[in-house]
Amino acid sequence: MSRILSGIQPSGTLHLGNYLGAVKNFVKLQHEHECIFMIVDLHAITVPQDRLALRKNIKELAALYVACGIDPEKSILFVQSEVAAHAELSWILTCNASMGELSRMTQFKDKSAKLEGQGGLIGVGLFAYPVLQAADILLYDTDMVPIGDDQKQHLELTRDIAERFNARFGDTFKVPEVYIPKQGARIMSLQDPKKKMSKSDDNSKNFILLTDEPNVIRKKIKSAVTDSEAKVGYDPVNRKGISNLLDIYAVITGETIDDLVAKYQGCGYGEFKSDLAEIVVSELEPIAKRQQEIVASGEIDDILDQGRDIAMKLAMKKISKVKHKVGLGRKR
Repeated sequence: MSRILSGIQPSGTLHLGNYLGAVKNFVKLQHEHECIFMIVDLHAITVPQDRLALRKNIKELAALYVACGIDPEKSILFVQSEVAAHAELSWILTCNASMGELSRMTQFKDKSAKLEGQGGLIGVGLFAYPVLQAADILLYDTDMVPIGDDQKQHLELTRDIAERFNARFGDTFKVPEVYIPKQGARIMSLQDPKKKMSKSDDNSKNFILLTDEPNVIRKKIKSAVTDSEAKVGYDPVNRKGISNLLDIYAVITGETIDDLVAKYQGCGYGEFKSDLAEIVVSELEPIAKRQQEIVASGEIDDILDQGRDIAMKLAMKKISKVKHKVGLGRKR
């Protein structure tokens, strides 16, 4: 059985793109593979955070994972910062990574430019966090990492670091493979379908949060950008708006794009959007209610404690081996 690992930052409620591109796939994968899911709070602090909001987000995100269908009896779910080996391995790997390869990371360029424009501090952590991401993956002998296509560069860095370390110190790390779902890996903005859906967008109409009220969801979908052709068709190059909505519809229902196009042949966008809105509401409303129940019951702390203890045992085996190979500590 292959081991799969992934993590999401606790930077607020997940949006529809996170759910369809990642979490919905996680729910399926946990029945076929050994899965480890992290709340990556160490990654979150690469940019300024309100400490109270961060702690609240950690619990609410974990509860949302469970509400979406992550089963703590089948998967390991824990908070990254509660397993110290992540930070330890990150430092060791940082000493085996180059300035050149980190400076080429596209996400650092984008995020640092945004911070600079806002007059904010561009921290070293923002520059080096791909190494922490590599540590997250390599610490658990991960076979596959489910990622969006914007994260391919980071996984390639992880593979390079693992191969370099193995060549220098002997076989230590498993070199992971990428897992990208065929559909739903990149859900686009509702108002600007040329860019990926993001909850950091200034316009809240661009994204749907998993906790949005049903009427809010309906309004956002009905106002989503399409095009002047006024007929349902799939062309992700020239008709990005309607193609994005078809992707959302297909990933939720399991219907094929071809079947959906045929289903709405001769129909206008109004009928299509109205149906899609109800499909999204039906998918997300039970998740939002279940999350509230989990948070209110306090059971999420027991789930995260259990996950932390399992993750810690796995991580300690690897970090002990790594420290011995590089010569740290007094043990011969």
